[in-house]
Amino acid sequence: MTQGQEHMQRHGIGMTSQRTRERLIQRLYEEGLSNAQVLEVIRRTPRHLFVDEALAHRAYEDTALPIGHNQTISQPFMVARMTELLLAGGPLDKVMEIGTGSGYQTAILAQTVERVFSVERIQSLQDRAKERLLELNLRNVVFRWGDGWEGWPALAPYNGIIVTAAAREVPQALLDQLAPGGRLVIPVGVDEEQKLLLIVREAEGFVRHELNAVRFVPLLNGPLAQ
Repeated sequence: MTQGQEHMQRHGIGMTSQRTRERLIQRLYEEGLSNAQVLEVIRRTPRHLFVDEALAHRAYEDTALPIGHNQTISQPFMVARMTELLLAGGPLDKVMEIGTGSGYQTAILAQTVERVFSVERIQSLQDRAKERLLELNLRNVVFRWGDGWEGWPALAPYNGIIVTAAAREVPQALLDQLAPGGRLVIPVGVDEEQKLLLIVREAEGFVRHELNAVRFVPLLNGPLAQ
């Protein structure tokens, strides 16, 4: 067990029983998630640290929860599903995340890929996420406060890109920053008409796979300092 894993276990003591976490993992498995690495990372990551204390007792329910600024922490199933889709093509060494939010999805990625580059438009949310990841000794993440529609072109290309808010359409900037063979997982659509897409950059172009219906907060333009 690494130092970071031991740190996470200590933080979990007293807040929730191991049985509660195991029930969540069992539910995710029954819903079709099968990547053992992803399930193990979700099992050991203390989700209660990523929500307000008043909601900590609900942290291991398979549901999205509010984190302020009209944003949510995604339900564990969706975090696991999107991570599993990203990793399905093999190990990844460089992943860009659009939408740091609470930092929970960031923390899962940080334990499953080599490096994470996370972009968030709401500065105060990202500042809190940075603190949580440092507290958990996850140090392979670099953060940028900026517009998710633009990505992070200075450090492109990326082997994987994951977007945690729904875009009206797939941002061209993100397609441009995807490496050959890279995978982009993104919810696309508005309101009730959102679909999860997996886009793979192949030699002949971008191959799109339309997956299940989803419900995410919208991907908005422009950085916001608050």
